[in-house]
Amino acid sequence: MIEPDRAWVADDFVVPCGLTTDSFRLEPLGPQHNERDHFAWTSSIDHVRSTPGFETWGWPPAEGMSPERNLADLRRHADDFARRAGFTYSVVEVPGDEVIGCVYIYPARANHAVTEVRSWVRADRADLDKPLYEVVSAWLAAEWHFPDVRYAPRPPTGQ
Repeated sequence: MIEPDRAWVADDFVVPCGLTTDSFRLEPLGPQHNERDHFAWTSSIDHVRSTPGFETWGWPPAEGMSPERNLADLRRHADDFARRAGFTYSVVEVPGDEVIGCVYIYPARANHAVTEVRSWVRADRADLDKPLYEVVSAWLAAEWHFPDVRYAPRPPTGQ
């Protein structure tokens, strides 16, 4: 949670509503994604947990969670987005509407001057992990202007 006397993003900052590439689009995560989101991460728990930035995060839970609990999680993320406390985007395959991953943009708990970013894609779309990382990194630099972004780098291609 953000300290009430301190803005993480400026009041006049227009939060991007998404981003589209030839392979995927980002759209604010919300309850409408529940079934597709739940399938995406539960089909790839081990893969997500081994993605850079998730190794020690403790999510997703190894035992999974019910669709109802997932829905509560999505509602919390949507509320964070509305309050400008954090921004979570669903990664949706293009063309189509299949959820293939997620991007989380939040202030660091220990220091709100630092922005922590994490992203994952389903195991069957692992080829998009590095392109997602690169696109999101460029998008953050061009449109968000956070002074200090921490986003676990991806290994060079072929490793």
